[in-house]
Amino acid sequence: MSEKKFGFFSQKERSDALAEDTSPTLAYFFKKLWRKMGKILTLNLMMTFRFLPLVAILLIYIFGQHVPTTNNTMYAPLLGISLTGTSGVAAPLLGIFGEQGTGANPSTAAWVVMIALGVFTVLTWGWQTVGGTYNLRSLVRGDSCFLWSDYFYAIRRNLKQGFFMGLLDVLAIAVLFFDWYYFGAMTGSSFAYGLMYFVILALAVIYIFMRFYIYLMMITFDLPLGKMLKNALIFSMLGIKRNIMALLGIMLLVGLNIALIGPSLSIGFTLPIILPFFYLPGFAGFMAVYAAYPNIRRYMIDGRTELEPFMALDDEDEAEAEEAEITPPAQQAD
Repeated sequence: MSEKKFGFFSQKERSDALAEDTSPTLAYFFKKLWRKMGKILTLNLMMTFRFLPLVAILLIYIFGQHVPTTNNTMYAPLLGISLTGTSGVAAPLLGIFGEQGTGANPSTAAWVVMIALGVFTVLTWGWQTVGGTYNLRSLVRGDSCFLWSDYFYAIRRNLKQGFFMGLLDVLAIAVLFFDWYYFGAMTGSSFAYGLMYFVILALAVIYIFMRFYIYLMMITFDLPLGKMLKNALIFSMLGIKRNIMALLGIMLLVGLNIALIGPSLSIGFTLPIILPFFYLPGFAGFMAVYAAYPNIRRYMIDGRTELEPFMALDDEDEAEAEEAEITPPAQQAD
């Protein structure tokens, strides 16, 4: 053990001190999560703006203007038969199937607001995802992170590509969700519909894995959109273990929230409904980036030649690794 003196103070160096193991393991994930908890929660509030317009649309639709309606399609024909007086059983059946309810009927102004919020979400989806991913990558790598300045720096740097990827991302999510809902409702009709339902589920899982990598590659490398999608598809299989662990972690987090919300609503406690907005997007994003970035670093930064015959890389690959480490001038000081 040696000792260095600085005026009235002294600093002792332990020769037997061990360096911390920073391998991207599950144990180190929890250490990193705890250390970065404050910034993740702050970043989460920024990432929540991506979902607030969708929540506003849902609230306007649910709590907006309603009109009386029926709950069963048998009401109209039974009403017609009962009015003609040609059937003695029509009136009793009308009492059974004629239960009244209410249906949402938004006003013109409400439709305008909902459409405007939807368009805003679609147009800014990619940019907001880019900004959040850039900050999450900095937290995972241990870089200095200035949340607001880094957020908008990443958007400016990927303005065009982030916009078009956002449009493609929203389209893919919408198509997969519609197909999942449609084939899920038709699974009992035939074997073909049941098979298609599981095919859509498999495609949805693959696309979730691809999303772990698409925006990360966008902020790290100078690649065309087509090559990024191809690389993301390769990584969805290449990093299957880490991808599955991240997906299971996200599903567990979502499941715990659902399990908490259900019983709480049954006793009239509504606070758990809004709690996920304070931590869920940030924690889920951190899991995804923590799982995906080590694979990108291993194959596209540290060991490029290992996958060069298979991985789609940009022609100017000499500058890409350096490009990934560039930070704006405002970020040089921690």
